[in-house]
Amino acid sequence: MNTKTMEGLVGAGTNMKMTETPMRVFKEARRRGDIATMERAMGYVSEFSERSGEYKSEADQGMKEDAEEARKKAELEAEKAIQKRREEREQQKEQLEESKNKDQDHIVDVVEISEDGKGLSQSGGDPAHTGTNPAGTITAGTETAGVEPVRTKAAGTNAVVTSAVRTSVAKTPVTYTKAGTVAHTVPQRKEIFVSV
Repeated sequence: MNTKTMEGLVGAGTNMKMTETPMRVFKEARRRGDIATMERAMGYVSEFSERSGEYKSEADQGMKEDAEEARKKAELEAEKAIQKRREEREQQKEQLEESKNKDQDHIVDVVEISEDGKGLSQSGGDPAHTGTNPAGTITAGTETAGVEPVRTKAAGTNAVVTSAVRTSVAKTPVTYTKAGTVAHTVPQRKEIFVSV
């Protein structure tokens, strides 16, 4: 609150209270018929009323200054908020452009399926059904040589390179020892007893 406003309000209130005493004296003098006392009392009342009016105008001026100050402060805060939003938008645009640039650096790989692969996929994955071996596989005894994709990163792009893989298809279960060698075990029979 502005000091002018505070002084004006306090001064106006004090002077209005001070008019109560001369008014009481005026009423007693009127009852008695003392005109000189009545005039003196009315002089004090008018003086205190004038002072109260002056303080009231000072309070009004202080309130206008307070309102002007509050308006300027609100405008300044609004300008700060607008500037902050502009900065946030610029940052978001920069982040969006960076993410677009990153996305453009990563090229999506395309996989082509050979004719043998198409035939295999249409047969439900059974190479015996098509009568041909799928591309990239060779059947020889219990081992199957296949092709496994290996993902590499070269010159900022994703490249898929295939490498030959040999997988072993065992006909009997195998148990390994702690040393990592194959331990030959005899299959055990499982018996189930049911009683009724």
